[in-house]
Formats: sequence, structure tokens, C-alpha cells
Amino acid sequence: MKSSFALFVAIVVASLARIASAGDITGTVTLSGAPPREKEITTLEDDPICGRMHSGKVFTQFYKVGPNKELADVVVMLKGVPAKAAAASTPPVVLDQMGGLYVPQILAIQTGQTLLVRNSDPTVHNVAVDFTAEANMDAWWEKSNQTQMAGGADLTFNFTAPENFMKFHCDVHPWMFAWVTIVDNPCFAVTGPDGKFTIKNVPPGQYTISALHYKLAKAGVDKQVEVKDGGATVDFTIEVK
Repeated sequence: MKSSFALFVAIVVASLARIASAGDITGTVTLSGAPPREKEITTLEDDPICGRMHSGKVFTQFYKVGPNKELADVVVMLKGVPAKAAAASTPPVVLDQMGGLYVPQILAIQTGQTLLVRNSDPTVHNVAVDFTAEANMDAWWEKSNQTQMAGGADLTFNFTAPENFMKFHCDVHPWMFAWVTIVDNPCFAVTGPDGKFTIKNVPPGQYTISALHYKLAKAGVDKQVEVKDGGATVDFTIEVK
């Protein structure tokens, strides 16, 4: 009995030690080379409703680059991490429709995490989804194309399989696109306008970390990183080809 209790205590202590020593992976993604020119979305500007929601010209936003070549909208994830669905307490992520555009255009969620698609525009939208993972297609085929009225209820999605850059688009407004990456573990992040990212609470160990950009590195740029007590730092440079 005493030996069983001692073994239980040892397991608990070891588990707590692993949790306590988890660290964050931080870094910055920068661009090498001149980004391609964005294209003016004249079809949006000419739309009688969407065009009025903008005071000037509207351009695509594929290459969000800061003053020091910081690159936004890069999905950074760990590879080979055991799959784990999001906990029920994980807050949902919102994909909004504002000014005739999807906001944000690039986002990432975990399998099992709720995605809410919102319509903040004073016009009707059609939310269409293009799947590549068969599990997601089977589970959400009936929800893959839905009309959403102005002020209508949020549309709810919950995906079961990992998939990179799942496409959301609007058949009413054909210039509207967003790309959602679904990761089967919580070790991922998306770079902000400053090109920085943080992947929180990573247990110590050796990992492959990958940076994906929808236009410049869809397959990902991989690096090796070792996480020790206190975390790790890894930076990426993505090249214009």
C-alpha cells in the first residue's frame, strides 16, 4: 500500500515538474526581398453598399510588411506534437465580415475550437467554405455554403482534422476571401503587424517549428528548436521568390 502511494506521489510530482518547466517559444518573422505589389479591389469600390464603407481605394492585403521587413499573417506551429483537441473552456475565435472584407484574412484555430463567422456589414453575405481534409468535409458539408443576413446570428463551425489554409469566401462578393489553418494541438500562433509570435506553455524538448505564409511559404519553412526551462527564441526569414 505504501509503495503504491509513493509511486502515485512520484508520478504527480513528475507531472507538476513538467508543467512548471514549460516555456514559451517567441520569435520574429521577417521578409527578405521586396513584396509584390498589392492589387486594387475595384469591384469592391464599385459596389453600391460595400464601396460606401471605405473612404478611399481598397487593396488586397497578402503582404503585410512593417518598416523593418516584419511580416504579419504568418502561421507558426510545432510539428510532431501529440494531437489534442481544444478544451471545452477554450474561447471561440471570430472571423468577421466588415467593410465587404473578411477580418482577419488569416487566422488559426485548434481542432475542437469553435469558429464564429460574424456579419458586421449592413448587407447580406454568403459564407462558402472549401475543404481539403475529408474529415472536415464529411462533418460540415451541409454548412459549407450558407447565407448570412445583415445583423444575423453568428455561424458556428467546429473542425475535427488539421488543415492548412482552408478557404472561406463569399459568392455574393467574389473578392472576399479568408484562410483558416486548423492545428491538432495548441502549439501555434499567428504573427502580428510587428512580425512577432509567441507559442505558450511548450514542454521542454526538441521540436520542428514551421512558419507558413499563404503566398510566400504555403508549404512552410522549417527549423529545429530546443525548448528548455524559460522557453526558447527562434526567428524566421521568408524569401520572396
